[in-house]
Amino acid sequence: MMQQPHGQHRFPQPGPQVRPYQQPGYPGGPPRPGGYGPGPQMGPGGPRMMSHGGMPPHPYAGGSPSSKSARDKTKDIGSMRPGMSPGMHPPPHGMQTPHGMDRKRPPDPRGTPQQMKQAKKKKKVADKILPQRVRDLVPESQAYMDLLAFERKLDATIMRKRLDIQEALKRPMKQKRKLRIFISNTFYPAKSEGEDGDETVASWELRVEGRLLEDAASAKLNDSSKMKRKFSSFFKSLVIELDKELYGPDNHLVEWHRTPTTQETDGFQVKRPGDQNVKCTVLLMLDYQPPQFKLDSRLARILGVHTQTRSVIINALWQYIKTHRLQDHHEREYINCDKYLEQIFECKRMKFAEIPGKLHGLLMPPDPIVINHVITVEGPDARKTACYDIDVEVDDTLKQQMNSFLLSTASQHEIGSLDSKIHETVETINQLKTNREFFLSFAKNPQEFINNWLISQSRDLKTMTDVVGNPEEERRADYYYQPWSQEAVCRYFYSKVQQRRMELEQALGIRNS
Repeated sequence: MMQQPHGQHRFPQPGPQVRPYQQPGYPGGPPRPGGYGPGPQMGPGGPRMMSHGGMPPHPYAGGSPSSKSARDKTKDIGSMRPGMSPGMHPPPHGMQTPHGMDRKRPPDPRGTPQQMKQAKKKKKVADKILPQRVRDLVPESQAYMDLLAFERKLDATIMRKRLDIQEALKRPMKQKRKLRIFISNTFYPAKSEGEDGDETVASWELRVEGRLLEDAASAKLNDSSKMKRKFSSFFKSLVIELDKELYGPDNHLVEWHRTPTTQETDGFQVKRPGDQNVKCTVLLMLDYQPPQFKLDSRLARILGVHTQTRSVIINALWQYIKTHRLQDHHEREYINCDKYLEQIFECKRMKFAEIPGKLHGLLMPPDPIVINHVITVEGPDARKTACYDIDVEVDDTLKQQMNSFLLSTASQHEIGSLDSKIHETVETINQLKTNREFFLSFAKNPQEFINNWLISQSRDLKTMTDVVGNPEEERRADYYYQPWSQEAVCRYFYSKVQQRRMELEQALGIRNS
């Protein structure tokens, strides 16, 4: 066993297992103090270095030829390229280096090759630009660059319009349409007692129905297969008031009010006994979405708004304040009321935050639509009908088109496939440009090109094999005459001795047991 110059405490941890292998031509005995010089014991290619964090092995370490085939021996020796770079300090005391550890580069912070490949798949707009060299060689490619610039402008315009549409969809989009209301009544005369023994009294039936009038533009936009909107969905409540003198105070009102569980219907009907004309009043309360309110007459007169949503009313009041410069110049959160606002709000000065609260008392439910109708039971025709047209607000059909435009993905898939084809074409052009430059350089100066190409390939090979250092220097014997070689050899032999000791202790322990 070889004696250690610095004591065993420098190497407290045993090294990993290494296959014992005696290289043919390697002289036995302790290592030379001055290192090993060039001679027949140097193998082809010379020794290799380990990683900077480990111990360089003996130049002739490898596997046992008796236990390994030539292929395994070549593999063991080929993987033993570790060592220290020139001028590197020896590793700290006590640090052991596993057998076969080579100079691998640290893990790439960008991730695994698969992750890098996935990240590479994300195409960029810059990848579609042709190189200047290609544009110089092919003047016609300028037309493609012009189209590319136009595409960027078009994409920016479409994106801006999409954002405008998204903002527009957040606001209620309504359009006014005509709702035609049909009020008809049918008279059923009295019947005398017949064969069946039934006797009926005279009665009438009142029906209230309606439908939206379709104009030419809306008829084109609306799909014929789409379900028609029910008549009752336009109203919040409906009240039919009959003649109080004929039907009394308890039976002269017919009411319908919307509830969360209301089933929509196409019309309303009322049946009552009677054989004389009846005056009735139909009160229709429209169901505004969003809710609308009727303004106080004084405030409506100065704002020019009669019935509107709360947001429109507040905006109109703000425009009035700005127009008449009622905002306080020093305390901007205050409003100095003029004589009209002072009469309405009953104060000379108020804060902006107080406006919604003060407006609440000035907002009332909108007026109902009042239709005066006479139920006639006279004349030759048993059924009589009257028509009335009223304005209602319905969702703008353009809103549906905007939604379908934002949700449509067919065009996006088509554009994506075309973009992929453009990227592939540009990549092919760049590859052909590289090939052209490659062959032109070779044709111009073959000797210089081959020398530069060999240098480049050597550098690429070094990168592909994940090896750091300078193998060209390591293959020369002078490299191993440096001061670190003595320490490296001692460490290597110490590791071998510790390994053999562990193997012997393990074998003896098994036999004793």
